[in-house]
Amino acid sequence: MAAHPSHAIGPLPSWNDGPVKTAILEFVARVSDKDSLGFIPPAERIAVFDNDGTLWTEQPIYFQLAFAFDRVAAMAKDHPEWENTEPYRSLLHRDPNGLAAAGEKGIAQIVAQSHAGMTTEEFDQIVRNWLSTARHPNLRRPYTELIFQPMLELLKFLRAKSFKTFIVSGGGVEFIRVFAEQVYGIPPEQVVGSSGVVKFEADADGHVRLIKQPQVEFIDDGAGKPVGINRFIGRRPIFAFGNSDGDLQMLQYTADSKNPYFIGLLHHTDRAREFEYDIHTHAGKLEKALVEAQARKWTVVDMRRDWGAVYPPPPDTRNTHH
Repeated sequence: MAAHPSHAIGPLPSWNDGPVKTAILEFVARVSDKDSLGFIPPAERIAVFDNDGTLWTEQPIYFQLAFAFDRVAAMAKDHPEWENTEPYRSLLHRDPNGLAAAGEKGIAQIVAQSHAGMTTEEFDQIVRNWLSTARHPNLRRPYTELIFQPMLELLKFLRAKSFKTFIVSGGGVEFIRVFAEQVYGIPPEQVVGSSGVVKFEADADGHVRLIKQPQVEFIDDGAGKPVGINRFIGRRPIFAFGNSDGDLQMLQYTADSKNPYFIGLLHHTDRAREFEYDIHTHAGKLEKALVEAQARKWTVVDMRRDWGAVYPPPPDTRNTHH
C-alpha cells in the first residue's frame, strides 16, 4: 500500500513506497557505505539535476520565458518601435500565432533583449522583484512555491550522504542562481546553465562592473549538458535526474561510467495535481529519453504513482497542523 506523505517516515516521506523509492535508497546506501563493494568516496559523489520540469514545474511555458515576456512588456514604453516590429508586436498584443510564427529565433530575440544592457547586479534585483510578485497563470502561486517537494527531500537526503548537488539546466545560469540557494539549498557556484556574453567595464574612479550583452555565449542543453558538466564541474556524475529529451545526453554521459550510477527520469503523468504531458508539448518534450530509459532499465518516476505530494504546502498552512 502506498505511503501517505504526512505519515511516511524516513528520508523521503513524499515518495510513495515502491520500486522507485527503493531503488533510490538502495543506490545511495550502496555508494555511501564504506564496507560496500560499490562504495564511492565522498569527493566523487556528484549528483546533477535538470531544473525545468525536474525540480520545479515548467508548464505552460518555461518560467524564465514568462519572466522575459513580462520584462519586455515593462520595457515597451521606452521602445515605441516595438509596436511595428516582430516578435515584440505579437508579444505586446498577446498574439500567440504571431509568436509561433517568430519561432525559436524570435523567442531567443525576446530573451536576449530582456536580459541585456544592465549590470549583473541590476539583473539579479530585477529577477528578485519579478519572483516576489509574479504568479503562475494556472496555479496562482509564486513560481518559487512550484518546486517539487519530493525533489527537495531527495536533494537534502543526498547532501546528508555527502553528495554534492548541482543544477545543470538549459535555463539561464544567472536567472537560476538568484533563487537556487534559498529554494533548493544549491549555492550559485553549483549551478551550470546557459549563459550570455558579459563585458567587464571599469570607470575612472576604479569602480568595476559586469554588463550583460545580448549575445549568447553557451547553451547548456542537449549535448551541451555533458560539455557544461566537464567544463564547470570537472567530474562525471554518479547520480543524474532529468525529465525531457534535452536531458538525454546528460543521462547517457552519467551512465557511461565504470562506477555505479543512478539515472532518474521524471514522467509528468499527474493532470490533477500538476500537468500530464510527454511528446505533445513545447516545454519538456519527452520521447527519445523515455524510450532509452525503458530499454536500459533506468528509473522512471511516474509522478501520479510515485509521489504522495507534488508541491510543498503554501507557507501560510505549513504550521497549522500537528
